[in-house]
Amino acid sequence: MNVRQSLHSSWPVVALLLLGSLLSGCGINTIPTLDEQAKAAWGQVQNQYQRRADLIPNLVETVKGYARHEQETLTAVIEARAKATSIQVDANTLDDPEKLKQFQQAQDQLTGALSRLMVVSERYPDLKANQNFLALQSQLEGTENRIAVARRDFILAVQKYNTELRTFPGRLWHSLMYSDLPVRETFEATSPDAEKAPQVKF
Repeated sequence: MNVRQSLHSSWPVVALLLLGSLLSGCGINTIPTLDEQAKAAWGQVQNQYQRRADLIPNLVETVKGYARHEQETLTAVIEARAKATSIQVDANTLDDPEKLKQFQQAQDQLTGALSRLMVVSERYPDLKANQNFLALQSQLEGTENRIAVARRDFILAVQKYNTELRTFPGRLWHSLMYSDLPVRETFEATSPDAEKAPQVKF
């Protein structure tokens, strides 16, 4: 085989390599990459909410031992937890704004019920001195902070993803190759203090 034949036969391979490097350098992979980052960030939000849900039964039992007269508040926490854990939004249903809103509302309701429980526990000095309660309170506070961080990271990931879909060259790639990926909804602040983790310290 002479040099000319060799160059002729390797031309398709060189062309494919060149095309591949051009495409990868012009953002063709950016949309799926940002999509996966948003899904991973959502997974962290879910993990932290699940961590909080797992703490609640022990917290309720501890409070119940000292504050039996607060049955209405305890019941509200139990019911809010049941509702919050019944609404599952995974990466596949993340594109459903209505379901995301329902999930957010249920979690906000649970946050409110927990805040009321902490206020009630203020009336019981023996409860406030209980080591198990203090440990659960500390874990709950840490979890609320992790939730705030995870939500912030998710909001930023969705913002980057949505911006890529709406700007060039992402807009072009979205229309040509990724039209099945929609613009995503994110958490909305439901109160002026929504960005702050609830205070559970005494």
